[in-house]
Amino acid sequence: MGRLFGTDGVRGRANVDLTPELALAVAVAAAHTLAESDRSHPPLAVVGRDTRASGEMLEAAVVAGLTSAGASVVRVGVLPTPAVAFLTAEAKADLGVMLSASHNPMPDNGIKLFAAGGHKLPDEIELRIEAAVEANATTAWDRPVGAGVGRVHDLLDGADHYVQHLVGTVPHRLDGIKVVVDCANGAAAEVAPVAYREAGAEVIAIHAEPDGLNINDECGSNHLDGLRAAVVEHGAHLGLAHDGDADRCVAVDADGAEVDGDELMAILALALRDAGELTRDTLVATVMSNLGLRLAMSAQGIRLVETKVGDRYVLEELRASGLALGGEQSGHLVMPAHATTGDGVLTGLHLMARMAATGRSLAELASVVTKLPQVLINVPVGDRTVGAAAPAVRAEVERAEAELGETGRVLLRPSGTEPLVRVMVEAGTEETARSVAERIAEHVRTASPAS
Repeated sequence: MGRLFGTDGVRGRANVDLTPELALAVAVAAAHTLAESDRSHPPLAVVGRDTRASGEMLEAAVVAGLTSAGASVVRVGVLPTPAVAFLTAEAKADLGVMLSASHNPMPDNGIKLFAAGGHKLPDEIELRIEAAVEANATTAWDRPVGAGVGRVHDLLDGADHYVQHLVGTVPHRLDGIKVVVDCANGAAAEVAPVAYREAGAEVIAIHAEPDGLNINDECGSNHLDGLRAAVVEHGAHLGLAHDGDADRCVAVDADGAEVDGDELMAILALALRDAGELTRDTLVATVMSNLGLRLAMSAQGIRLVETKVGDRYVLEELRASGLALGGEQSGHLVMPAHATTGDGVLTGLHLMARMAATGRSLAELASVVTKLPQVLINVPVGDRTVGAAAPAVRAEVERAEAELGETGRVLLRPSGTEPLVRVMVEAGTEETARSVAERIAEHVRTASPAS
């Protein structure tokens, strides 16, 4: 069996790669692995999904797997991933399951797992679940019978609990702020507009009519043109875009200019620092964040700690060091005081609270970061490991690093979910960054041609 888990759960084309049979097997293995440490009560699982049509099919398989393993299930329906994590903690459940492929197109789906407390799984637990999936495929496992079979209940007011929690974290009312929110026809279609309105903002919601097929379809955090146009049309102060499961947030200012996760982290880091809540004046980001973020934070007396790519690694560092803020350039921001995982709606609320508290526009707040030109090339390859580690590729990377010196950097990494090697280069000019990136990308293609 190949590796099931990527950087954010199990993901693939629904009913082809991610079949109901696999979903059931993962659910059984997760129930055995995550509930085995405490047998003082029957295991309890919280299950949610985004708006993809395939989520209905996979939800049925996951619920069947969990209950067949003796776990009772609380179904919360269509909710953002961070809402499922929140409700997992609130219910004191042994595990949480979110069915979503995040920003991926509709034919894809995925399984995200949470341990007790709503925390993402460390690598070693994922490996144990994978081993259990493989073992259960070849060896019969003890199945409960009679009263030992899990039961299923529906939680009808989970969204209300989640929204109340979010609004309760906001340090300032948002009265006077007009915002356009792009809900990506996804899991935030109901809760995001409600949360922003209850916090005091005037809200125009777009792409908030999911039909099971239109999630992330030319909308959401990866497609900002519609949001830009709507912000300008309505004269809004800003626009916010979420992805399919609303664990991301990116923004545009009043003129439609993008404000990405790096700039959002800088804005919220300064807000927390000013409130005396930025633990040890430290921010956590991944190696993909722009060098401009590090330079901006250094100028403000804030230390930047870097992790591997993936919000799970940001989370691990935040928890291990007891820090208050971290995130990714893509718009996953984590505020451990209020959430156990990246939460796009929480990010949007606190961004607007900073605007309300300072009276400054989003463009002004974002100007603290001057980003270096950054070029990212996704190179299709036959073998991700070979493409990234070949001697000729490493030699070219070393030459590029020597050429750039302190004025830029190179990052080469295999994708966690696709047959790609990502080549990222930052430099003083876009021309230099692109030239260096294309040189390295050509070496990657030669080392491992795409099949």
